[in-house]
Amino acid sequence: MTLTWEELVVDCQDFLAQGHWWADALGWQIVDEDEDSIELRNPDAPGPTLLFLTVLEGKTTKNRLHLDFVPDDQDAEVDRLVAMGASRIDIGQQKQSWVVLADPEGNEFCVLAAR
Repeated sequence: MTLTWEELVVDCQDFLAQGHWWADALGWQIVDEDEDSIELRNPDAPGPTLLFLTVLEGKTTKNRLHLDFVPDDQDAEVDRLVAMGASRIDIGQQKQSWVVLADPEGNEFCVLAAR
């Protein structure tokens, strides 16, 4: 048996706003958008897509799964994402080499130091 990772599904209250925010943040293409979902794909690499779906309940606790990103310039990328609507958050991390942010609906993600 072989498994292939197809997509990561993101539950949200406003799938259109979240999907468009992440498309802009990542520079990914919208490959499907309808009345129920929006799907994004990295135009430069094969791999799983991000699929945004609406759910009725809001986020209530720290994510058990989050995305990590490696930029060329961590400070510039954090500033860009915050200007787009992300927010710096404290989930109990101490002084680390990464910055924890939340997207407009509060989902955590990390911007790592450049490698």
